Amino acid sequence: MKLKVYGIKNCNTMKKTFDFLTEKGVAYDFIDYKKQKPDAALLNGFLKKTDLESLVNKKGTTYRKMDEGQKTLLEKESTAVSILAENSSMIKRPVIIYPDGSLTLGFDPEAIEKHLK
Repeated sequence: MKLKVYGIKNCNTMKKTFDFLTEKGVAYDFIDYKKQKPDAALLNGFLKKTDLESLVNKKGTTYRKMDEGQKTLLEKESTAVSILAENSSMIKRPVIIYPDGSLTLGFDPEAIEKHLK
């Protein structure tokens, strides 16, 4: 089983995820948004498996610095995808894609464990 893990390498949540997966002996490919920007196709693929509300990281600094008009644009897929592609730090981390095509968002050891069985 090999997973795809999307995120930003220096993020503390990502470090917890890497440690967890390594401890479990799970192989994964890591895709760093800072080196490979997410494109519309990737983001739309995520949105086929989760909702926009769950995908947007509203706890981060980038989101909190946005004005209300920009935040409103993040409520519709038609405008949110391009914003997320340009501001990848606003995508919840990690996004983990499992061999069966399912995904989990954020570091949730229990949810990840369920997908590893």
